[in-house]
Amino acid sequence: MSRPLIGVTTYVSPASWGVWHDAPAELVPRRYSALVRAGGGLAAMLPPDEHPDAAADVVARLDGLVIAGGPDVAPARYGEAEGPHTQPPTADSLARDAWELALIHAAVDQRVPLLGICRGMQLLNVALGGTLTQHLPDLLGGSEEHSPELGRYGCHTVAAVEGTRTAAILGTEKLDVPTYHHQSVAALGQGLRVSAHSSDGIVEAVESADTAPDAPFLLAVQWHPEQGDDPRLAQALVAAAQR
Repeated sequence: MSRPLIGVTTYVSPASWGVWHDAPAELVPRRYSALVRAGGGLAAMLPPDEHPDAAADVVARLDGLVIAGGPDVAPARYGEAEGPHTQPPTADSLARDAWELALIHAAVDQRVPLLGICRGMQLLNVALGGTLTQHLPDLLGGSEEHSPELGRYGCHTVAAVEGTRTAAILGTEKLDVPTYHHQSVAALGQGLRVSAHSSDGIVEAVESADTAPDAPFLLAVQWHPEQGDDPRLAQALVAAAQR
């Protein structure tokens, strides 16, 4: 059986190589493609397109889709003003928002399996009409476990909700996960259900509320599975893509 083609979203950032310094590049950490390969898939990088209406054609050529982590989603996307701790949107981040939202809608419409990671979960929730908590420390009185300091991943436990697809993949025992985020799901998007929590009650995974046997694979986690050594989420995505 041929390996499914899994698209992984990327972003624009200055980079340096050879004699070139601070040149615009289309990037994503290598661990994302490694995660796809560990799950049994082939990774295809999807840089932001200045024409988001091309997303439907792109998704039609894929067997599955990963929406990668990254900067804060522009609050205007979910009808809020920018908070004091929210990263100010840039032209590149706004273009990424538009492109990834279009990819998500195309994947949902075409029933293409989708896995969201960190920002990818937040953007999936926003795409389906949900909102975000813009700064977890305001909610928790601190969030060192979720995002301990700039440039360093934290680690905390999550537990999947019994009876969910997430639980079928990961079990319901507490699981230590790598994490780096200061925002989280607030109001849940339409057609989603919460499928995992952290020990302090933060939503750590969401999935499609459709429980039919032929329901499409639509699952997103707040943590960073690509930073660990557990390929089960990627394996589940690839298995759904093969079907």
